[in-house]
Amino acid sequence: MTDRADVVFSCRDLHVFVEDREIVRGVDLEVRAGEKHAIMGPNGSGKSTLAAALMGHPAYRVEGVIELGGERVDGLPAHERARRGMFLGFQYPVAVPGVSVASFLRAAVSARRGEEVPIREFRKMLAEAFETLSIPKEFMGRSLNDGFSGGEKKRLEILQMLLLRPRFALLDEIDSGLDIDALKVVSEGIERAAGPEMGLLLVTHYQRILEYVRPDVVHVFMGGRIVRSGGPELALELEERGYDWLQPDAGPVEAAS
Repeated sequence: MTDRADVVFSCRDLHVFVEDREIVRGVDLEVRAGEKHAIMGPNGSGKSTLAAALMGHPAYRVEGVIELGGERVDGLPAHERARRGMFLGFQYPVAVPGVSVASFLRAAVSARRGEEVPIREFRKMLAEAFETLSIPKEFMGRSLNDGFSGGEKKRLEILQMLLLRPRFALLDEIDSGLDIDALKVVSEGIERAAGPEMGLLLVTHYQRILEYVRPDVVHVFMGGRIVRSGGPELALELEERGYDWLQPDAGPVEAAS
């Protein structure tokens, strides 16, 4: 019998619906502590829908089993999954005018811990994280994501991951809209946050970020299903050949917005 003690995240026979329309059509996935997995696929294949549904987005109806550290979480709302150690880095982070970056992050870290984080400890953590991701310290007092560039928003997503130390992190196209310098900084932050106790699932269109965040496993997602899995070399093959040579059993599914 396979030892599952180090499995930080798994889903089995996962189906995701928007009303009566099936978007994700039966996904089995298992991520162990210290592993980095990448999901690649064309537009409209359902990758972002999968990530949002795993985190508990209320717009989706889910059938199947989702487990975090061996505990079922598919019946929990998103904030409870986050408290238990799941993290979702958004493709399009939302601006929250009037809420400062520092206030938001302190509240998030306190919620993750289940107790108020001491202000002196938090300031030290925040300063170190800002330095790691080359974020100017004046951003601490700015409203969350309000007026930020795409690259600045993505750095703040990774900064949250650094501070929250999740058991399992989902990063939904965190590389979209980044120039090469911002991509390197964000990738370094991901590598810094990823450790031997955390599992990572990175959703991306392109192989470029995988040159910096090297995955243990690459999954190809088409038509709402994982149609092939392999090592890092699979991402290189996709970069060379595209997706047409891998045909799912059914046609592509348009992902819900």
